[in-house]
Amino acid sequence: MSQSTVLIVGANGQLGSVLTDALRAELGENRVIGSDIKMPKEEKGPFELLDIMDKEQLHRLVRKYQVTEVYQLAAILSAKGEENPKLAWDINMNGLFNVLEIARECNLKVFFPSSIAVFGSHTPRQQTPQETIIHPETIYGISKAAGENWCQYYHLKYGVDVRSLRYPGVIGYQSMPGGGTTDYAVEIYHSAVREEPFTCFLKPDTRLPMIYMPDAIRATLELMDAPEEQLSVRTSYNLASMSFSPSEIYEAIRKHFPAFNIEYQPDFRQKIAESWSETIDDTNARRDWGWQPEYDLESMTDDMIFHLRKQYQKNIYV
Repeated sequence: MSQSTVLIVGANGQLGSVLTDALRAELGENRVIGSDIKMPKEEKGPFELLDIMDKEQLHRLVRKYQVTEVYQLAAILSAKGEENPKLAWDINMNGLFNVLEIARECNLKVFFPSSIAVFGSHTPRQQTPQETIIHPETIYGISKAAGENWCQYYHLKYGVDVRSLRYPGVIGYQSMPGGGTTDYAVEIYHSAVREEPFTCFLKPDTRLPMIYMPDAIRATLELMDAPEEQLSVRTSYNLASMSFSPSEIYEAIRKHFPAFNIEYQPDFRQKIAESWSETIDDTNARRDWGWQPEYDLESMTDDMIFHLRKQYQKNIYV
């Protein structure tokens, strides 16, 4: 990756903002170009305004910076997608098409984030295998499942080096979440640190796969650094770290805040969560490129609370 010049599309998002910083630390500030539909609150390196639906602007940026890799992170997530399915499909799919076409034309390496949202109620919920029934029940999941197949198609037909991960719910302290079904697992920490009661939109026993942001970033970089000949999956790799329910994360937080209270008011996201897996089999990722998570629920909770306390003391989220 030492000679790479990277364009991150969707650099302002929960994952994109942290990934941009990580890549700049690895490659150097000027080798990583952030882009999004709005300017960031703080510019730490090269940044360009980009609507992913504008293929010509995307092409101009690739030429301007002599980009060799594109991380296509721009998307509308699961809960937000259900509010406007047509818009979610247009952005999630046409944005990916624009990236894949330019990757084909300019010989670019591509990262495409998929999700456990590709699974549905017919998918085995325990230790969901790499190859399994893919019947997603949200527009977000439908767009990700279609995207996985288009990525594989562009690899098989045109030789595009496109790589992908099926992320579990991603938990991080660096930014607020952006409209996903697993957002409660970020929001609950903020409520605890603010010493406020928390209202959860899922039932207490709803177990879902999750991953802490440092592990998610490391998995992404490790996959993109892996020798091409080692990769056996060109749709999207299953990725696993930990699985827990709202009641379990609540109990982990109460070790730090014994007076913390939670109330459960399930909404439409409960049905989405029930169509997803509880645990994931990521044997292929562990075998092909040595994936191994570092954080569990306890160590993640310790780290989240440590960082959020510091951030609230600086009034970052006020």
